[in-house]
Amino acid sequence: MAESPVALLRAHARHAPWNARGLASHVTALVDAAGMRPTNASARAAPSARSVRFYVASGLMDRPEGTGTAATYNYRHLLQLLAIKIRQREGQSLVTIKSEMKDVTGDALERKIATSLAPALGAGADTTAAREDEESFSWKRIPVADGIELHVRSDSPASRDEAVIAIREAARAALGRADIR
Repeated sequence: MAESPVALLRAHARHAPWNARGLASHVTALVDAAGMRPTNASARAAPSARSVRFYVASGLMDRPEGTGTAATYNYRHLLQLLAIKIRQREGQSLVTIKSEMKDVTGDALERKIATSLAPALGAGADTTAAREDEESFSWKRIPVADGIELHVRSDSPASRDEAVIAIREAARAALGRADIR
């Protein structure tokens, strides 16, 4: 039986803690892999470390642990940033998003995000096709930088061209190296 979207989303908690740039890259990869189309220019923009700090200062996100370059973000921050970017891509303003998020519990927020991201989390994947063994899978190779390569199984929802591009760009952003683009 396939795992629930919530369980698949919770699996991302193992990547925590993040710095602001890492959190922004992780959110960009998830939202882009879900194939959510932005409705306006502000929604189109991938979150940056600067936007993460802005959302914290604006009260859209909880304060991180630590300050300055030592600030770290956890799973709750991941959920909050995902909620912001998903709602922006649905056409909502930050004012509307802030008012919606003030009364939402962590569980409700998690369920809503998991439902929105189900395709990217693999919950929508067809699980009925039984495989003989791991060797029957084919993989897409995604070159990221010299000596760095990611692999995506061809039957994964993340193997779509737009998702592969988003994953590659998120990995490059996480590396923080503009010269490899």
